Amino acid sequence: MSSALFSPIKLADLTLPNRIVVAPMCQYSANDGVANEWHMTHLGMLANSGAGLLVVEATHVERHGRITHGCMGIYSDACEDALKRIVLHCKRIGNAKLGIQLAHAGRKASAQRPWEGAKALGPDEDPWPTIGPSAIPFGPGWHTPRAMDEDDMARVRRAFADAARRALRAGFDAIELHLAHGYLLHSFVSPLSNKRNDEYGGSLAGRMRFPLEVARETRAAVPRGIPLGARITGTDWVDGGLTGQDAVELTKALKEAGLDYVDISSGNITPESRWPNDPGFNVPVAERVRKETGLPVRTVGMIVTPKQAEAIIAEGKADMVAMARAFLDDPHWGWHAAQMLGADVARPKQYARSAPVLWAGAALRG
Repeated sequence: MSSALFSPIKLADLTLPNRIVVAPMCQYSANDGVANEWHMTHLGMLANSGAGLLVVEATHVERHGRITHGCMGIYSDACEDALKRIVLHCKRIGNAKLGIQLAHAGRKASAQRPWEGAKALGPDEDPWPTIGPSAIPFGPGWHTPRAMDEDDMARVRRAFADAARRALRAGFDAIELHLAHGYLLHSFVSPLSNKRNDEYGGSLAGRMRFPLEVARETRAAVPRGIPLGARITGTDWVDGGLTGQDAVELTKALKEAGLDYVDISSGNITPESRWPNDPGFNVPVAERVRKETGLPVRTVGMIVTPKQAEAIIAEGKADMVAMARAFLDDPHWGWHAAQMLGADVARPKQYARSAPVLWAGAALRG
């Protein structure tokens, strides 16, 4: 029996051995934007998870574009050097290809780490100014962002392109733009956060204008053989917000801008945005986007079991699946999925004796 989940996929010139992706997971543990030994350990562990692609957490293109004081950046030589060291380590000891998600937090920047409260930084917590499409705070008690002008937009476009160049020098195999979760690029697209009355607001075409400019400028910095994708919002889960139809239109525009795939996520545009906990709750939108655009689609959100992931791929609902907490719970999720689905997955030679062919205990573990 062949497994759809463990079949290869090619994105641009990059071939992945399977359709499993470790989703980017913020660790809130960097030192003024610079990755450290925590990231070395965390990512080194996941480089041998059995996933074909490991995407590094939202990595911010400006210092003031970080979510928290602990968020990672790629806007300085120190940031770049630290990531290069980690990428080399992961490639030396692991089997996964390495991707990076480039981000700007926009109006959700200058916030506390989750375990510190996850609210806007107070006056005694070294806050910083935030920007957004409009001067509308994320929610009650949040900083009011400054509405971006043309100079801000030019600076941020350059920052994304420069970050992409740094990512390539650091050795990443794929690059992803963060257009979801209420951060800067998503906040331009959503009518809930973008109330501009110039060419960057109004209709969906206007609201997409700035993110598409970022996509095109980043694409110009990234050779066509290297995959460039985007995580986008399937729905805002709020009345009057983005819908599946908007996701289709945005994907078509991103495809025209030269992107190689999209990843369908959802929610987080306002504190009131709540998404269901149903298994694979983003899959229906992902399936629609895939069918109506022809662009390879990845999806994320309560994908937990190997059989569930296999069905999503085998039934043509998505081309790839991404998981986050499932890999924190089981860092060898890919190994166990391969055993369940009768497939093979690469393991370090040092761990070969834990494979089912050499260890009877694998069958007892279930």
